[in-house]
Amino acid sequence: MTNQGQPGDHVFFVEPEPYWEPAEECFIIHYTKVIVNAFGLEEGWDSELGLKTEIVPLTRPYGLWTGNVFRGVVKVDGRPVPFAEVEVEYYNQDGKVKAPADPYITQVIKADEKGVFTYAMPRAGWWGFAALSTADYKLKHEGKEYPVEIGAVLWVRTRDMK
Repeated sequence: MTNQGQPGDHVFFVEPEPYWEPAEECFIIHYTKVIVNAFGLEEGWDSELGLKTEIVPLTRPYGLWTGNVFRGVVKVDGRPVPFAEVEVEYYNQDGKVKAPADPYITQVIKADEKGVFTYAMPRAGWWGFAALSTADYKLKHEGKEYPVEIGAVLWVRTRDMK
C-alpha cells in the first residue's frame, strides 16, 4: 500500500506465494491490485509498483461511470508486453447476470504492439482485468520443474449515473 493515512491514491496489492495447479501442470502467481482514492487528492493512480508483472492504468481507475472506457498497459519486468491477451470478468456477486454462453463470462481482448488495451464496461460493479504470462523461471514440484504462470490483475469499479 502507498500513501498510508494521507490524502491521495492508495494502491493495495497482493504478491502471493506460488501455488501448484495440478489441472494445468504449472505454478500460478497472480499479482493483484486495486487503487482507491481518499480525501480527493488524485495523485498516484498511474504509479508503477515494480511487480514482476502488473497492469498500469492509463485511465484513472476510479470515478468511472457504467460505459466508460478503461485503458491500461500490461508490463512484465517493467517492460510493455506487445499483443498481451487480457481477460476481463465482471464480479457477478449476486448471480443476477445470466450469461448466454461462456464467452460472455470471460471477455478476451488483445493489447496493441505497445502493450496497451482498451475496454468499455457495460454494467455497474467490479471488473477484473487479468493479463497472463509465463515467467522466465521454473519451480520444482515432486522433483520435476514446471512453468510458472504469472498474472497481472487489476480491479476497477463502475457506477450507474443516477
